[in-house]
Amino acid sequence: QVQLVESGGGLVQHGGSLRLSCAASGRSFSNYAMGWFRQAPGKEREFVATISWNGGSTYYADSVKGRFTISRDNAKNTVYLQIDSLKPEDTAVYYCAAIEGAYSIYAGNYDYWGQGTQVTVSS
Repeated sequence: QVQLVESGGGLVQHGGSLRLSCAASGRSFSNYAMGWFRQAPGKEREFVATISWNGGSTYYADSVKGRFTISRDNAKNTVYLQIDSLKPEDTAVYYCAAIEGAYSIYAGNYDYWGQGTQVTVSS
């Protein structure tokens, strides 16, 4: 079992920045690739970014490429999502997730999920 707890969300103005964190506990964090997803009101959960177990590979949704940066610190059992140049359409609940093995853009492939952290961007 892996437990994931997100933090760092909040209310921010258009163009602002946030850094989301996801702290993992339980089984060895470095066994897992990690991903960030988001879900806006009335919409399906969508892929945002993913990172390999050692941080050597990352992949982003086109909608966030160049503005979001995923990273991880295996010594701290934590994955981060740096969000810059925020737009109102980035407003959503952001979830981190863990997958044993290769990273994935598909939510259904992930084994463990956090409870989410709300990001609200005002225009």
